[in-house]
Amino acid sequence: MVMMTDRTGATRSSTSGSVRVAWGVLGGLLLIWDVFEVVKHTGWVIPAAALGAVLPDLSRLVGLGQEHQPGQLPRRAVPLYNLLHQPLIPFAIMVVFSFLGDAPEDIAAPFTFGMSWLTNIALARSMGFGQRTADGWVR
Repeated sequence: MVMMTDRTGATRSSTSGSVRVAWGVLGGLLLIWDVFEVVKHTGWVIPAAALGAVLPDLSRLVGLGQEHQPGQLPRRAVPLYNLLHQPLIPFAIMVVFSFLGDAPEDIAAPFTFGMSWLTNIALARSMGFGQRTADGWVR
């Protein structure tokens, strides 16, 4: 896969434009749904949504202090980063919690957590950021 470089030296994958648009549409729809769920349920849904939105990117903290080039993720952070950027994990959380509990209030926080996590992944992929190689570069 060919990498593209922007003005800051960061690299992005060469994923086709149509795939990136599809991820963007999914991310936009999920974001609207996230906001709807947060406004509808409030309470524990708000911190759950916030945590889900930032969780995938917290993996970058594992690489603090390690040498790396602009656009490269430190090697130590790559395995956790790739794991937390797998769309099936937050999707599975959403599905599992959809079948648990008797009332929507019981499942709203964990469901919204998974949805916010998936929103982060979708929007990142729409901008050309996805899985990383073992060296920390975008695939």
